[in-house]
Amino acid sequence: MADKVKGKAEDTNIASFRTLIEKDRETRTRNSWSGPLIEYLEIVKKTPEVTMLAHERIYKMFRDAGIKEINVEEDAKLARLYKNQKLRTFEFFADEFYGLDMTLSAVVRYFHAASMRGEESRQVLYLVGPVGSGKSSLVEKLKTGLSHLPPFYAIDGCPMYEEPLHLIPRHLRPEFEKMLGVKIEGDLCPVCRYKLKTEYKGKWEDYPVKTREFSRRARVGIGVVPPVDPNNQDTSVLIGSEDISKLDKYSEGDPRVLDLTGALNVGNRGMVEFIEVFKNETEYLHAMITATQEKAIPAPGRHGMIYVDTCIVAHSNEAEWQKFKADHTNEAILDRIVVVKVPYNLRLSEEVKIYNKIISHSNFKADIAPHTIELASKFAILTRLEPTAKCDLMTKLKLYNGEEIVEKGKTKKIDVTELREEVKREGMDGISTRFIMKALDNALSDNIEDNAIHPLNVREALVNLVKSSDFPDDTKRHYLELLRDVIHKDYLEILEKEITKAFIYSYKEQADSLFQNYLDHAEAYVTKSKVKDRNTKEELTPDEAFLKSIEEQIGIVGTAADGFRQEVIAFLWSINRRGEVISYESYEPLKDALEKKLMASVRDVSRIITKARTRDEDQRKKYNTMVDQLINNGYPASCVDVILKYAANHLWKD
Repeated sequence: MADKVKGKAEDTNIASFRTLIEKDRETRTRNSWSGPLIEYLEIVKKTPEVTMLAHERIYKMFRDAGIKEINVEEDAKLARLYKNQKLRTFEFFADEFYGLDMTLSAVVRYFHAASMRGEESRQVLYLVGPVGSGKSSLVEKLKTGLSHLPPFYAIDGCPMYEEPLHLIPRHLRPEFEKMLGVKIEGDLCPVCRYKLKTEYKGKWEDYPVKTREFSRRARVGIGVVPPVDPNNQDTSVLIGSEDISKLDKYSEGDPRVLDLTGALNVGNRGMVEFIEVFKNETEYLHAMITATQEKAIPAPGRHGMIYVDTCIVAHSNEAEWQKFKADHTNEAILDRIVVVKVPYNLRLSEEVKIYNKIISHSNFKADIAPHTIELASKFAILTRLEPTAKCDLMTKLKLYNGEEIVEKGKTKKIDVTELREEVKREGMDGISTRFIMKALDNALSDNIEDNAIHPLNVREALVNLVKSSDFPDDTKRHYLELLRDVIHKDYLEILEKEITKAFIYSYKEQADSLFQNYLDHAEAYVTKSKVKDRNTKEELTPDEAFLKSIEEQIGIVGTAADGFRQEVIAFLWSINRRGEVISYESYEPLKDALEKKLMASVRDVSRIITKARTRDEDQRKKYNTMVDQLINNGYPASCVDVILKYAANHLWKD
């Protein structure tokens, strides 16, 4: 009986496999087409966009995926980050690239300009940035996008998959351009020209055309040029070669000896990637420049020039770029390059997304305590920031994340745009994402039994990794100072808030209740009216002692209190007019004061209970309740005790 059930299950699986295979085959067959050029002309007449050049095809790929313009004024964080700037999001890159808004905009802008067949269509797109910033991933995404596009039409048997309209003789092109509504650009390759004369006797209208699919593995429309050994730079990698075995049968000038399998040949109609481009000798790059500027490459041997329509995307690290740029003999090449910087991400929220994405795509199954990824992300970004006289690095990190910084009851007024403008290389140095992932892996391997990572063991793993790395001494000192001082102090602030939340049942409800109470009394104080008790309905005078107990948490004392209360009421009235929901988090300075008030209310009891070696019954119950609440808030049970001991040793020193 069991064997019969097993056999039926296997038959069902096989049927499902066959259905999937046949459906895919049917789709591919339906999307494929072949026929003579005369029939292809009818297709062009109906849908002229099938003749798009390479840059236009890639820009259409972005456009079809969706380009959305964001109104930054509708989002307070974005308004602080992108004041007076246009911000666009590109669905094509969504969920894969984070914190690269300006870079992605520059890439799309390049393809948009190039799609209009202007000067940028004859220039190389060059991505420069530090290791691990996302250059290769960006190019990989372009290649993947191409391979998912619908099939394109090409001359059947052409080694360069060229546009079929190249078959139309030049003296007839003006007439056909009017009839078809397209611009015909380019010439036949030597191989197709020879076949047209010999096999088809010049009857170009009968030459076969078929659809091809972009494929990096099959090398159709996508070419890749790896760094080549400077001592053995064979241009056949770029432009193909002559098949020596055929030279016995055909003369050197016969097109039949051509083997057009170079990257610039197979990348025709699509794109060619140059990896670590400036590791090649300058002479080796001339074919690349000719391919863009002249839209032609030399054919191997004595076969003249061959037309190419391709996007060349090159990338390398900044050190190689600086070395290449410093050589004045490279001016001709530099003039034909569009440089797009790919710096490290500098936004905390986006950095967290990067690691969460990497972890979700891996077999990383450990429990992760709250703020663990955030702590590692903060360290990564702090190493990438350049110092400024306007604020410390942690404040700068928070400003770059769109956060409001409160000092003495007032929001600190620092323009993020000005901070960006005063630095030239910010994001081009620092710790890479790979370094952080190694630290996370190390932290887990040191804690295999508990199968959990938390801020403390990740910070320790980062310290050890920095110590063992080959950074310059001053860089190493700076990184260790960030971990032992800046990150340490920041995490203690977070930890105190977390313990407060664990102690206070329904933390948010109590914070909102405190907020509403403050609001009632502050509004009555400002408007010189009475406060109506929400329960007894009796009218009372504003409780100034209560207001002061909140305000003094953020240093608002004396005559400054009047101005602060007026600012709070004015701000919240403006929110109310816009129809937005008001909560204790609405006004950052007041939110800060309320949270500090709540922390102050439990600081003594939490300090005593956490530090106590022996606890009475009441203390034990409170401690256990706090532990349970921390676990409910996402802390793995295996690391709660370690974190609370850390708090006892560092947070509440006697």
